[in-house]
Amino acid sequence: MIALLERLARPFLHRFDPEEAHRIALRALQWAPLPAARPDDSRLAVRAFGLNFPNPVGLAAGFDKNGEVPDALLRLGFGFVEAGGVTPRPQAGNPRPRLFRLDADGAVINRLGLNSEGAAVVLRRLAARAHLGGIVGINLGPNKDSADRTADYVRLVEGFAPVVSYITINVSSPNTPGLRNLQEAKSLDDLLARVIAARDRVRAHAGPTPLLLKIAPDLSLVDLDDIVGVARNRRVDGMMVGNTTVTRPPSLREREKAIEQGGLSGKPLFPLSTRMLAETYVRLEGAMPIIGVGGIDSGDAAIAKLRAGATLVQLYSGLVFHGLALVHSIKQALLAQAEKGPLAEIVGMDAADITAQPWPV
Repeated sequence: MIALLERLARPFLHRFDPEEAHRIALRALQWAPLPAARPDDSRLAVRAFGLNFPNPVGLAAGFDKNGEVPDALLRLGFGFVEAGGVTPRPQAGNPRPRLFRLDADGAVINRLGLNSEGAAVVLRRLAARAHLGGIVGINLGPNKDSADRTADYVRLVEGFAPVVSYITINVSSPNTPGLRNLQEAKSLDDLLARVIAARDRVRAHAGPTPLLLKIAPDLSLVDLDDIVGVARNRRVDGMMVGNTTVTRPPSLREREKAIEQGGLSGKPLFPLSTRMLAETYVRLEGAMPIIGVGGIDSGDAAIAKLRAGATLVQLYSGLVFHGLALVHSIKQALLAQAEKGPLAEIVGMDAADITAQPWPV
């Protein structure tokens, strides 16, 4: 019934400005009488970062920015949900319009600019639902006008560690000026040292909170070498590859919208994000799990991410064009794969071959 209603509603939502359609979808999830999720087949279960995921399909940050509907999303079948990005103080983000659908390309461009209701509001919501269980992570970012962005991350880690399943340090949003500079080796090393120390300070009452690093797909391989080296040295719990891209593949058909500034996500991001995933996997040498993000719009795409090196996957833009049925279809494809053998056996199977191919255009 939910899938049918969602199929009927999608053409209606596409008549609206994308940001308004997103707001309507959030309100619908707040009020919809969703049944409890059916238990997943045990063959889909994944253990990573010290957490037990019922299935490897997660919702990426950006949909539930302010932690309004994580439990509704878990009931829809996601194995985990990532709220945020959240900033310490409320901020409006960039002027509208700032979200664009490229329908012919199955893509989205956003320049939202980490619009957030602020840590206090989001923390209150996530603390109120913490007893309900389910894996809910938080994506953290600094305020645009912050004098000390690393201090922003430290404050957020200390606040959120007790109420979330894991924390993602986002240094890869292209829509906050200068944020990607934190991916430079020296800056990143200082940032990770301080946020890990903050996480460890609150461990006594927060418990062990895995800390993940989310990187951009636009890095040079030299920069990736440095980032992976810092992440391994600082012993972060995992990496997330990757965020949106500022590049514009020549294959894009919606040329007028493609010139809009911001991060590109969706189907056209898949080749680049998957290549960067494979490059990261071979450099990590099994040191930590990776969450693969970017362009997942089918079960085959999710399996390709696993074969490139992902232990878990996340999606968001694919839902804009394929709806919530995409979650079920991906899990069915993964289950069919699991019938041939454990999913863990295919993780990274194609990584070396992918890194030997010409760079995706």
